[in-house]
Amino acid sequence: MNPQHPFQAVNPLSKSDRIDDLWSPRVIAEMNDYQFKVVRIEGDFVWHSHADTDEAFYVLNGQLRIDFRDGAVELEPGDLYVVPKGVEHKPFAAQEVRLMLIEPKGVKNTGDQDGKLTAENDRWI
Repeated sequence: MNPQHPFQAVNPLSKSDRIDDLWSPRVIAEMNDYQFKVVRIEGDFVWHSHADTDEAFYVLNGQLRIDFRDGAVELEPGDLYVVPKGVEHKPFAAQEVRLMLIEPKGVKNTGDQDGKLTAENDRWI
């Protein structure tokens, strides 16, 4: 629930229309200690893992590939995939993809890596 609008439904795709920069997740709702985030991505991300949590990817539009050291998974609009905690992965989008991420509050988007694609946490849209 968005604390600013407690009786208003949230449309993740519409919220993603308001994001100007790539690889910068924005929070659209919280549930217990979890956040629902939308993000626009294109190109290659960094190899990373999250030691303490799984990470859920739900594709809103576009085609996403999540690479693993021993394979890959391809996702279409409406597909959901959960990367288990501790598994190294790298999202890739040949063309722009809009995603919803579901993960605990405070999770760094680049996991165990730092760099120019590390985004500020807890930014609401």
